[in-house]
Amino acid sequence: MSQSATSRALTYTLVGLVLLFLILPILIVVPMSFSDARFLMFPPRAYSTRWYEAFFSNPAWMSAARTSVTVALLSTLVATPIGCAAAYAITYSSLRIMRLLRLMLMLPLMVPIIIVAIGVFLIYAQTGLLSSIPGLVLADTMLGIPFVVLAVTAGLQSFDHTQEMVARSLGMNRFRAFITVTLPQIRPSVVSGAIFVFISSLDETVVALFISGGEVQTLTRRMFTALRDEIDPTIAAISTLLTVTSFMLILVIGAFQKRAD
Repeated sequence: MSQSATSRALTYTLVGLVLLFLILPILIVVPMSFSDARFLMFPPRAYSTRWYEAFFSNPAWMSAARTSVTVALLSTLVATPIGCAAAYAITYSSLRIMRLLRLMLMLPLMVPIIIVAIGVFLIYAQTGLLSSIPGLVLADTMLGIPFVVLAVTAGLQSFDHTQEMVARSLGMNRFRAFITVTLPQIRPSVVSGAIFVFISSLDETVVALFISGGEVQTLTRRMFTALRDEIDPTIAAISTLLTVTSFMLILVIGAFQKRAD
């Protein structure tokens, strides 16, 4: 075997082991979610959908799920236009301050999430936003904007800006030219960024542990509380539903990108 073939085989093996390590928790959690046992057990001795029924029939779980979906949708609606505007300014502005703006917008991805959570908690404690929908939406918007900026910036860099300039030379203002000329051509990037914001908000746990509570609990916060008090396969069922939802949304992103290509 040649040296290049050996190197390729080692690379494939390493990548396969990393993927297996990442997928292994899913391969364990999904079967446990269909277990008929009262407690988490792997492999299950019998299979049942009782824990999915327990989730959908429990008012407390349903309330937490509605809170998570509501916050995720609102965060997406707020973060997407802000991220698009920021990406447009960063891409086409020649001002040096735009580099600083990009750095500031990327901070939520660079700063450890526990530090962000503590900072948000201290601010919310002084402003009365703890355990509130607006507080959760603001926090998840801050965490989601970097995804929109990255996705839309990539789309703008592959877009021929001359088309927008031509539209503006024919009498359109900048905003109308962006909406009618630029936006339709970068729509897959915008949709991708929006979906990432939704997934990020839906799965966010650390910040929610600090700022949600009472009747305004996200699904992930309630899952953490349930794990602390009593471990039952309902947690595995919810984890499976969240994983499937995220996977389906990723497939939507892939479909949009393929359509754009």
